[in-house]
Amino acid sequence: MPTPPHNRRASRAAVAALGAAGLIAMASAPAAFGDEAAPELVVGGIEPISGVHPGSSFGLPVTVANKGAGTADKVWVSYAVTRGLDFTEIPSNCLSQQVWSYDEMPERWFAVCAFDQAVEPGVVYTPEKPLRIKARDRALNDQLRVQVGDVDPGADENGTAPVAGTAPAVRLVEAQPGDEASADLVEVPVTSVNTADYQVTGAALKGSVGDTVPMKVKFTNAGPAWVRIKEGGRLLRIMVTPPAGTSVVKAQGSCKAEGATYACGTGQQSVNEGGRETYAFELKIDKRVAGAKGSVTLSTEARPFDPDKSNDKADITLDVTGGGKDGSPGGSANGSDGGSSSSGDAGTTTNSGSLANTGSSTPPVLGAAAAVVATGAGTLLVVRRRRAQSLN
Repeated sequence: MPTPPHNRRASRAAVAALGAAGLIAMASAPAAFGDEAAPELVVGGIEPISGVHPGSSFGLPVTVANKGAGTADKVWVSYAVTRGLDFTEIPSNCLSQQVWSYDEMPERWFAVCAFDQAVEPGVVYTPEKPLRIKARDRALNDQLRVQVGDVDPGADENGTAPVAGTAPAVRLVEAQPGDEASADLVEVPVTSVNTADYQVTGAALKGSVGDTVPMKVKFTNAGPAWVRIKEGGRLLRIMVTPPAGTSVVKAQGSCKAEGATYACGTGQQSVNEGGRETYAFELKIDKRVAGAKGSVTLSTEARPFDPDKSNDKADITLDVTGGGKDGSPGGSANGSDGGSSSSGDAGTTTNSGSLANTGSSTPPVLGAAAAVVATGAGTLLVVRRRRAQSLN
């Protein structure tokens, strides 16, 4: 609600008074904020890593520099790796923790190392023994993150209780200046030589015309690698096309119609090895369509990690039982199937009712007309005979 004019003027006066008081207080206070020298810690020496084989390990060269004017009395270096990587051994001055996926961040393993020593301005340091990282059997497209600070980052409440390492403690030692580091947080990709087999499973449906039948199709990552979708990358979609002659009564919540096909998401930014999704539908069988067959397929974005394309598509079959030849739920009143057949020679359509089933070739209408004519002729003959007898 707008403020009345006189209140607005009073508010401006109050703000002006507070501002003046604040300026007087700042002028009389000691110069404690802008003039105090503070450390500014940055990390470097980290480059993207590729060509890693599952089961192997590598040392992580990290440098820590102080670009500020003040000394950091204590330093914490935090390492984080996604679930395809792990730490081979952790020094006793480090705490490790597993943090589960949340807020679209994948599962991670952390190691936070505390260095109780001064880091001077303008000096570059490095751990005397690089932290070693190993690639698990599920490694593929992983991420490594290193962060430095002069405040304890603490444990993540979404993870396990931190555990101290058992390897000998490590200190920081002076290192030769290298590439200029400019940030306190660095993230780099770690790419492993591995594969993941994405596959889909179809369904076999059976029912009569008019029935509503359940349908479940599946997507599975058979591994061995997990797959992390890079930021900005296109998410996998599972394309479900029901068989002809059916209509969708209910679809999975994550599936959206795109014409006759439904596009279903995986519901996650990454797909773990062994991970699977089941998509449940309810279909109504509207009519019988000869040879009707649907499908479930993977979307078409490039997946160089998945060389086996034979299981990227599966059939959805439909066996319609009962009903007439055209799939109608019932026959005619005289017990016929109520269908129709076409004469390929004459190009005409004939009813396939009870008369046709007797083998007679006489059309029903002409047969009825002939019966009427025969009955009329007999009646006329009887009348003539009676008139002749009365005259005699």
